[in-house]
Amino acid sequence: MQDKTHLVDEITGHRRMRRNRKADWTRRLVQENRLTVDDLIWPIFLIPGSGIVEPIPAMPGVSRLTVDKAVEAAKEAADLGIPAIATFPNIEMELRDETGSNSLEKNNLINLATAAIKKAVPNIGVITDVALDPFTSHGHDGILRGSEIVNDETVEQVARAAVYQADAGSDIIAPSEMMDGRIGAIRHALDAAGHQGVGIMSYATKFSSAFYGPYREAISTGGLLKGDKKTYYIDPANGTEAVRDAALDVEEGADMLMVKPGLPYLDICWRLKEAFGLPTFAYQVSGEYSMIKAAAANGWIDGERVMLETLLAFKRAGCDGILTYFAPEVAKLLAKR
Repeated sequence: MQDKTHLVDEITGHRRMRRNRKADWTRRLVQENRLTVDDLIWPIFLIPGSGIVEPIPAMPGVSRLTVDKAVEAAKEAADLGIPAIATFPNIEMELRDETGSNSLEKNNLINLATAAIKKAVPNIGVITDVALDPFTSHGHDGILRGSEIVNDETVEQVARAAVYQADAGSDIIAPSEMMDGRIGAIRHALDAAGHQGVGIMSYATKFSSAFYGPYREAISTGGLLKGDKKTYYIDPANGTEAVRDAALDVEEGADMLMVKPGLPYLDICWRLKEAFGLPTFAYQVSGEYSMIKAAAANGWIDGERVMLETLLAFKRAGCDGILTYFAPEVAKLLAKR
């Protein structure tokens, strides 16, 4: 009777994939992708006041921070080696209106936080968003006229807001409102104001997703939203449209591209990286974060392993970095390795 080992070798032609998996050292030697602290961007939420750390129920482990506490978070991030933070404001309701006019206040919450962080922690990157949803009374990312989110008027306003954010010290403007022509307008406005060194990370492919719920609680827009955002966010069914959208942003001068949400759109991450070769980022959004936290809290998954596995998936899909609420937790884990 023929030896079973010989029989297997005849079938496989002596090719055995398991040889490279047999020991820890070989697995490390042939590992194709690695997650490091340099891949992390930490999104944080801002609130008015001082000395306040306000937990967000829908996002266990995440809190809204006053500017002084945001400075402390930035120092923590820098100490952990995290390259950059991204800030998102939750302003007072009385400051929100139909046009999001508070976005044009030079000393609004987001700009005060940027200035304070850059003064205290000058070597950490600060990324700011110019979308109007934290500033509008209706929760949309742009200016609402009747039942329409008007494109060109919104673009003009976010370009002006971008200059104020750059004045405050923002290193990268990350426009997420998905209006047509915004990247070119922001680039022109920044350059005209002397901010040629400020980069633009375009939310090139922001999908009309169900994964944003906890974020909307974090910035208090969930109960404000009138209608939906399908007229300006991308349909989750449309991959080719997403690539075309990104191509326009590249033509208009985007320095970096972002895919949002992250894990459900790994194919888009790969397509953008392959098509354009620009630094490409994914935003592991609030819904992704909260699902992992909730499942881990119930003992259904190993939260730490799933957290790391999902982040590694972004690297495998071609991403240069990830915006994730897990950033400080991951950075501490990686430091122990």
